[in-house]
Amino acid sequence: MNKYTVPPVVKTYLRAAAAAIAALFLADPNRPLRDYAAAGLAAVLGPIIKAIDPGEKQFGMGSDEYEANKNVAE
Repeated sequence: MNKYTVPPVVKTYLRAAAAAIAALFLADPNRPLRDYAAAGLAAVLGPIIKAIDPGEKQFGMGSDEYEANKNVAE
């Protein structure tokens, strides 16, 4: 039986967002919630861009796993 595991790319998004939000909070804990949401969104833009880059081999559209899954679906 396979257990559900969080894909590494999701962990990357969460780490980036958590680090940005924590840094903003430590710098000024009295900021409005909107600022924390913007920091989290800005932090995940990097991993999203990496995921859609066809030249990226770690994960995303250019990864070996993506290519293997694409070939299976065809």
